Amino acid sequence: MNRWILLTLIALAECRYQKRGAHSCPDLCSCSGAEVECSQSSLTHFPVDGLSSNTTRLSIQSTKLSNVTASHLSVVPLLNYLQLYRNNLTSLPADLLRDVPHLSKLDLTANRLVHLPPNIFIHASLRTLVLMDNVIEKADSEWFPDNSSLTSLDLSGNRLTGVPAALLHKLPNLETLDLSDNSLQDLQPDALKNLHRLNSLNLAGNKFTHLTPAIFSHNLKLTHLFLQENQLRELPATLLQGLQHLELLLLNQNQLQRLPSGLLEDRKSTFQVILSGNPWVCDERMEYLWKWLAVHSENVFFLDEVTCAGPEALKQRQVASLTATELGLQS
Repeated sequence: MNRWILLTLIALAECRYQKRGAHSCPDLCSCSGAEVECSQSSLTHFPVDGLSSNTTRLSIQSTKLSNVTASHLSVVPLLNYLQLYRNNLTSLPADLLRDVPHLSKLDLTANRLVHLPPNIFIHASLRTLVLMDNVIEKADSEWFPDNSSLTSLDLSGNRLTGVPAALLHKLPNLETLDLSDNSLQDLQPDALKNLHRLNSLNLAGNKFTHLTPAIFSHNLKLTHLFLQENQLRELPATLLQGLQHLELLLLNQNQLQRLPSGLLEDRKSTFQVILSGNPWVCDERMEYLWKWLAVHSENVFFLDEVTCAGPEALKQRQVASLTATELGLQS
């Protein structure tokens, strides 16, 4: 008899535990330990009810959520990861992160954010901030505190025409910076001077026509540099000087006709570059690149696509296949 009573008590305890677990998870969300995910398209409001105060990871994605406040986040003071991906957010309050001091990663990808208020990221010890695929038109240096702890910033896929040097000067710990797919035409000469820890810089898909010779002179830890899909017509010979750790350089889909002598010297044996999609002019001024390709063909992705756009007699010829005579070089 005692055995049946014991089994009954165990069953009741399990039932209560399951009910308590069910009540600790918001409607239209799924919960696992301290992680909560809400991805039902019918969700329209921040899921405060049932959200455990012990939650450390919260993901709300592909919903109709259009509003989130500091009051909402105060329910989860231990939060260290917040993803608000592909929702209907158009604005955020300045004090949004006031009550989540442990937040280290914030992902706001693919919302409809146009403007962010000053001091928006001043409360939290953020290390990773993703703002990609919004419609932000202006970056504000007042977003961040001085000497921010941020190590990764993604502003790709917005409508930026410039990035204030003052903003980047506040991010000395930055290791990854993605400004791709905006409408940037240039960077201030000293914009990157405080980014001594930067190892990946993505400027692809913008409207750069030129780069200043010393723009990367303070970024000596760079390993990945993405400059593809711009309108670069020429590069300074000293552009990569001092970048001894550079492993990947993308220059494809620009308007380059030639490379200056010495640009690609002193590279690591593992260095890789993409040069395709440029209108290379194959005359005597192509000598440097032609000779470099002959020695470093294994360092070039899509080597067979590095072809001449002119002169007419050499159109579509692979640069690496040309002879000195065809380039008009004296023997």
